[in-house]
Amino acid sequence: MSVTENTVDANTVRNVDPASFDRLSQAFETSARRWELIVYPSLFAFIILAAYGFYLVFSLAKDIHVLVNTVDRNMTEMSDNIRLVSEDVSLMSHNMRTLTVGVESISQEMNNLGPMLSNISDMNSSMQSMSRSTHDMRYDLAHLNRNIGRPMSFMNHFMPW
Repeated sequence: MSVTENTVDANTVRNVDPASFDRLSQAFETSARRWELIVYPSLFAFIILAAYGFYLVFSLAKDIHVLVNTVDRNMTEMSDNIRLVSEDVSLMSHNMRTLTVGVESISQEMNNLGPMLSNISDMNSSMQSMSRSTHDMRYDLAHLNRNIGRPMSFMNHFMPW
């Protein structure tokens, strides 16, 4: 294309009908009205959605700030508690070692109870023997009381005291 082809001749512009400009103007106005019916409500909806989006982002940032502060405070308390639990577990481990030593010494002392058990068994048989002897003595005293009691009762009638 050359420059001469793009230029409009002055004679052609003069030959244009003024009614065409009116139709073009009316078509443009009609098209502009249709666009106004679409663009202005869309623009209004976009502004409302943008404001709501800003509100959501602002609320989210505020909620995250509160969450971070709460988690930070709870983490501090939790780290202190974990430290205390760790100390308690160390103390418990030390106590378990001490308990193990104590149980081992008790086990060794239980092994020394063998002679004591035989001595207790001897004491048990001795107690049975003493019990049998006491029973025999009771029996003999009861027999003696029966044998002497009647004649003594008769003799008591003669005695002055």
